[in-house]
Amino acid sequence: MLEQHYLTALFEPKSVAVIGASDRENSVGNIIFKNILGSGYKGRLYAINPKHETIQGQPAYKSIEEIGARVEMAVIATRPQTVPQLIEQCGRSGVRNVIVIASGFSEAGHVGAALERKAMEIARSYNVRVLGPNCLGIIRPELGLNATFTKTSAAPGNLALVSQSGAMCSAVLDWATANQVGFSSVISLGMTADVDFGEILDYLIYDSRTHYILMYVEGIRHARRFMSALRSAARIKPIILLKAGRHEAGSHAARVHSGMAAVSDTVFDAAVRRAGVVRVKNVGQLFYAAKALASKFRPQGDRLAIITNGGGPGAMAADRAGDLGIPLAELAAETVGNLNKVLPSSWSHSNPIDIGGDATPERYRDALLSISQDPNVDTTLVMLSPQAMTDPMGVAEAIISISDKLNRRIICCWMGEAQVAAARKLLEDAGIPAFRMPETAIELFHHISKYYRNQKLLLQTPEPTRQHGRPEAEGAKMLIEALLAERRKVLSEMESKAILRAFKVPVAQTMVARTATEALLLAEQIGFPVAMKVDSPELPHKTDAGGVRLNIQNAPAVRNAYHDIIDTVQKRHPEARINGVSIEPFLSRPNGREIMIGVLRDPIFGPVITFGAGGFDNEIFSDRSVALPPLNKFLAKDLIDSTRTSKILDQFHNMPPVNREALKEVLLCISEMVCELPWIIEMDLNPLIVDEHGAIAADARIVIDHAANSSGDRYAHMAIYPYPVHLIQEWTMNDGKIVTIRPIRPEDAEMTQDFVKNMSDESRYYRFMDTLRELTQTMLVRFTQIDYDREMALVATSIDEATGKESQLGVARYVLNPDGESVEFALAVGDEWQKCGVGRKLMTALIDCARLKGYRAVVGDVLSTNSKMFRLMTSLGFTIHPHPDDTAVKRVVKPLTG
Repeated sequence: MLEQHYLTALFEPKSVAVIGASDRENSVGNIIFKNILGSGYKGRLYAINPKHETIQGQPAYKSIEEIGARVEMAVIATRPQTVPQLIEQCGRSGVRNVIVIASGFSEAGHVGAALERKAMEIARSYNVRVLGPNCLGIIRPELGLNATFTKTSAAPGNLALVSQSGAMCSAVLDWATANQVGFSSVISLGMTADVDFGEILDYLIYDSRTHYILMYVEGIRHARRFMSALRSAARIKPIILLKAGRHEAGSHAARVHSGMAAVSDTVFDAAVRRAGVVRVKNVGQLFYAAKALASKFRPQGDRLAIITNGGGPGAMAADRAGDLGIPLAELAAETVGNLNKVLPSSWSHSNPIDIGGDATPERYRDALLSISQDPNVDTTLVMLSPQAMTDPMGVAEAIISISDKLNRRIICCWMGEAQVAAARKLLEDAGIPAFRMPETAIELFHHISKYYRNQKLLLQTPEPTRQHGRPEAEGAKMLIEALLAERRKVLSEMESKAILRAFKVPVAQTMVARTATEALLLAEQIGFPVAMKVDSPELPHKTDAGGVRLNIQNAPAVRNAYHDIIDTVQKRHPEARINGVSIEPFLSRPNGREIMIGVLRDPIFGPVITFGAGGFDNEIFSDRSVALPPLNKFLAKDLIDSTRTSKILDQFHNMPPVNREALKEVLLCISEMVCELPWIIEMDLNPLIVDEHGAIAADARIVIDHAANSSGDRYAHMAIYPYPVHLIQEWTMNDGKIVTIRPIRPEDAEMTQDFVKNMSDESRYYRFMDTLRELTQTMLVRFTQIDYDREMALVATSIDEATGKESQLGVARYVLNPDGESVEFALAVGDEWQKCGVGRKLMTALIDCARLKGYRAVVGDVLSTNSKMFRLMTSLGFTIHPHPDDTAVKRVVKPLTG
């Protein structure tokens, strides 16, 4: 890797200039300059103000161009109208990082937006990076840098706070000071006109001071960059996120403040879940979750047991658990027996486990040890209310004494203040989360257990399609292109079902009749009974328009239904264009449940897939879940299980459970369609009828748009880059052995570990420049769980004919360098496969990947004694250069442009 991220000078500047520094009390320039002076900043600090000789006792310069020394970062604290000219002066002076404090840009209307565009054009022409505008600034406590206009500073710590709202930064800092919470960074982004969340997260991945990341979000500009950086960071550092705009009023306020398009809250929630991030609803939850993660609280499931010395507090906790959908554990019979031995006969004999107001420390200890052995319990909440015979400190000490022996995680709630504060602090100091109120403890458990569930979603790397080069899919693309050439956007039901059928979605056969006679002929051909529906692109809700007739049993009824449909629709909607009436089999499925599967195009995150109740239930019950494609079976199951509708898919009254595998298969087919057909902006399968035998779409509607595929990147329309199946290739070695070269997957972890273990000491040393014997768990995760949009790892594998087991022959990988323009590669080939062409084949494929992504160069560090690698690199067009910092290493470089 290159030694520094390209934003290092912005967040770790060795010199700072404050443009607009002032002696006027309580002005922005006054507070910022005073904060930097008073925070112990060790770098060079310059005041810029043309009207003064000195500012706060420091020499003042008339402009940044007069300083005559290198300035790494400038803070502009002047009126918005002056910003473009000042950025130009910074650019001419070699300043490459600027923080713009002022508001009055794109959030203020057309005039402000034009001013912002002008400032950004100037910044880009001088390669100046801009944080803001309309931001609070940054704080780097360990560097003694407080470049903000808040009057509250921050203590050093390992939490990074990244916020679009300066006011939220101030509020959080005030809260943190009172709760003795420290920070590695406090970064106010403001309008994110240039530097955005994605780049900040990239920087924080490399920042060794940061262990956890807290985010406050109002809007997103670049979904792919945001999701890519969020997923990369979340694999390494826990991220807790608070977003404004969950409801319309909040969304409007956030939109006015940030000047960005509103993001659907349900879509945003689906996106951050998929990124392995936990989302909270208020500032208190933000920090409670961060402190719990820091204390290594690791619930592995959501089944909760509650131990309490009071029935009322236990009921309060159980109610809040019910609100959040947290299941209270069903105690095993053996656990109940053990509790009967150690508790008085008056205990509750159920969960919550009320052990009595006179519970001693020993009773708490024995109850907790009994619960810890229950296979039905994932986490235990231990509650204490300060009653007359209660010993809060003694109970805390008893819990701490056995905490290392417990095989289940615990959280505590010591209710009250004066009588329990010292005991609560004792628990916290021992690394056990402890709270004042049961609702807070339950919410904390909910958020942290969600975090670990979301991490499982992060591991999923579905392919865009499972059957590559399928001719039917190519036919679907041709059909869409033909319809777009006709300037049509809304497909008929027959056309929509043709697209779906190409992707193996089971649909009811549909044919359109333009006369009553045609309707008779088609009904006879399809077979009675039939369903008849009006065919009109202007009428998405056919039933409401009076355009649906079901269970038609004979020819006379077909003729009557045809005329009745046409007459009714024309009376209700005289403006609607009617193509005819569609005829299809009437689906009589006594055990069928009606489901709705949809696709919509979010303006920020692109296509999303929705699932919920279908038919009339869709109008009555607001019950749907949302997921970002691509999907696999795990993600499809999660999408289904996230709805209340999923409960009716099991045994329901006298109906058998539905074929869930068939339902998941439909979702996978829809996911493939969304990945491969970027023109689709809307789709409805409503209803999709599913029963014990399978699933079939009774009705379908697709809307397309040519503008949806304006990019050359085949997956540019998607926020999450799918597994790049198009990079898979087969190669036949000289001895006839078939080798597969493909992108790595998370499930390759065991194979990758075996590969490293089987390498010789010399090969391992050349690859890792270390004497390690095997990969640590952290390294294994980092190497096999990658974001294919920003990094790549290609493995060469072969199948052992005797055992059928896949083994790894070699691996070549690159990661995006902090400069954002080049990638650093690494190559390793198993000892027995060296000199067989495996390394050359892997490197050639990797270089092609980097070139397709538009990177400017591939670079690598090679030990000076690794002559075999130098020969390979030279033959591939790399040049060899001295390493700037280490004589034992040389740097090899291959330009990809020019």
